[in-house]
Amino acid sequence: MKQVIARIALVVPDYDQGIDFYCRKLGFELLEDTDMGEGKRWVLVRPKGATETALLLAKADGDRQRAAIGNQTGGRVGFILFTDDFARDHPAMMAAGVTFLEEPRHEVYGSVAVFADPFGNTWDLLQPAA
Repeated sequence: MKQVIARIALVVPDYDQGIDFYCRKLGFELLEDTDMGEGKRWVLVRPKGATETALLLAKADGDRQRAAIGNQTGGRVGFILFTDDFARDHPAMMAAGVTFLEEPRHEVYGSVAVFADPFGNTWDLLQPAA
């Protein structure tokens, strides 16, 4: 039996703000944007070249969900974006206006730098070691 983590919900304040950051700044693909009625949408994005896992951008509904925006992982890096070329993607992301929270570093597991989305979520940009 094969199992796959197919969708990861990411709470955002607004669908279009989420699409703008993930698709226009990070270069993700917009897989689906379906109106579900009553102000809800099914919005799926994923990095170009990815085949299985996608982010479900979920607009916060109510105070509890709004309070979770940017803190779904309790302040830890919650997401890791693999790249096959750190030296290409890091400067391109900086040029697109992505905020990096540290200088790139080279660890035994690969080249990495932490960045933040505009909602407060932190990510690793990581090129794994060979």
